[in-house]
Amino acid sequence: MTAITTIRVDHDTLPARFESKTPDAVAEAIEAALREAGITAEASDVISHIKIELPTSQLAAASTVLAGMGLI
Repeated sequence: MTAITTIRVDHDTLPARFESKTPDAVAEAIEAALREAGITAEASDVISHIKIELPTSQLAAASTVLAGMGLI
């Protein structure tokens, strides 16, 4: 069994470069960036925030990618 971590990114805190994108498009961009970095993750729009679920063992690498995107 793999431990899963969930990261929430509130829509209100998204960087300006994501303002013109739909929440679903933002989730797709996040998931694609994580995938390109070799991180298995699922990102989705959940009304007030973007939910990112990933194996806890990949949390440090995902944090680096998300910080580079200005999300955390």
